[in-house]
Amino acid sequence: MNTMTTPAADFRTARYRLGELHEFEAADQPYVYLVGAGAIFALDDGARAVLDELREGEMAHGEIVSALVSHGYAHADAEELIRELLFVRGIVSDRIAPALDPQPSAPPADFPLQALVLNITNQCNLACTYCYEFGADKIATPQGKPKFMTLETAKSSIDFLLSQSGSRETVHVTFFGGETLMNFKLLREVVLYANDAAAAQGRAITYSLTTNATLLSDPIIEFLADNDVGVTVSIDGPADLQDHRRIYRSGKGSYEVIEPRLKKLIARHRTRAITARVTLSEGVTDVLRIYRHLKDELGFHEVGFAPVTNSGEQDYAINGDGMSKVLVDFHALADEWLDYALENRMHGFSNVSETIAELMQGVNKSHPCGAGLGLLGVSPSGDLSPCHRFTDADTHTLGNIESGIDADKREDFLSRGHVSAKYECQSCWARPLCAGGCHHEAFVRYGDTGHANLHYCDWIREWTDTCLRVYGAVAAQNPGFLERFATRKANA
Repeated sequence: MNTMTTPAADFRTARYRLGELHEFEAADQPYVYLVGAGAIFALDDGARAVLDELREGEMAHGEIVSALVSHGYAHADAEELIRELLFVRGIVSDRIAPALDPQPSAPPADFPLQALVLNITNQCNLACTYCYEFGADKIATPQGKPKFMTLETAKSSIDFLLSQSGSRETVHVTFFGGETLMNFKLLREVVLYANDAAAAQGRAITYSLTTNATLLSDPIIEFLADNDVGVTVSIDGPADLQDHRRIYRSGKGSYEVIEPRLKKLIARHRTRAITARVTLSEGVTDVLRIYRHLKDELGFHEVGFAPVTNSGEQDYAINGDGMSKVLVDFHALADEWLDYALENRMHGFSNVSETIAELMQGVNKSHPCGAGLGLLGVSPSGDLSPCHRFTDADTHTLGNIESGIDADKREDFLSRGHVSAKYECQSCWARPLCAGGCHHEAFVRYGDTGHANLHYCDWIREWTDTCLRVYGAVAAQNPGFLERFATRKANA
């Protein structure tokens, strides 16, 4: 247990007030989510009573001790609880230096890479009407640039990752597009090259890819399974919803093509979880029906949902009623996730799973994601970007595989994206998990990668509260499940 280093005299003369926290209750157990620490604190009657009194105004040190003693605490235990609450900033005092900075510090400039997203082609065989790369809100500028990554560029990318990843024993490569499998020949050669290059250094590389599944074939599925390549499929549900926006240039829907291929993939590829990634858009908001089809009928291991990225002016943007419907369905699946957990069963709703995993880790983010930090995107030309969503966007280039990272551009991107630079985030209790939201979404909506995603703030707070309640209920009623869940996530 960490303790404060402030002299005892300061404690005795200090007056305390509530720190930043979010109170919630699960399974009849009161909790607080402590913003400064990104931590969850179960309250007993004494601690809850003190917080209730502090809500009415400041209290002196002796007053808090007396209140705790009156609720059955020994004097020494009361003093220890006060120090603990101070350390995690559940309570604060102007007389005592905080043990924790309420904002996470920025990672060092030489933060080692963990992953690269190789955009091995910017071409796609579909013409999805909401495509963020080449649709109405595109920021990519691919004119005159290579359409397909060459093997030379791909090998240089692997060498770059290994050289820039410090002492990490394992690094990761995600293959992306366009439609990734349009350049499968390269993908196969890169995996073989990367395995040898990593092994020569006594290290390992793991792999994943994102695909629309239209080009899956038996040989491709065999290769992915044999090489433990994780697969995320971009799919929007049953035929009528999938074919609403995920179409060929002819206007024909894609569901009929992908369904038999997906069933083969899921049946054959048993070494890694096969994940569905659903883009919700106007007219495609029936989360429950989509989940049931993808999880129960097609057999995906995990299904995750995200609203379409848009500037707010497109006809595919979800309106307020649509988002309300989405949240209702999210809550229904969260309740189901909890029921499964209490029965020692894993559920496939990844929007809950990912948040629970972060809560268990005590995540307190400086940035919304690893973009520009442990992760970079690589375009077919070898240009570096903060992530795959900025590939081929000239104004967001952070260097090149051959010349290296442009430290000044990277620093500018990370400085503007730090949660402390986002004014609206400073009063939000959910910022340790959100940190303002997706950089790309912010640019499309507000023209600034460092802008908070204000259009999702209420949604994020309500959803985070829901996941906190799920976590608290499992922690109170079946804590052993959380241990198994953490082990499974670590091995995923």
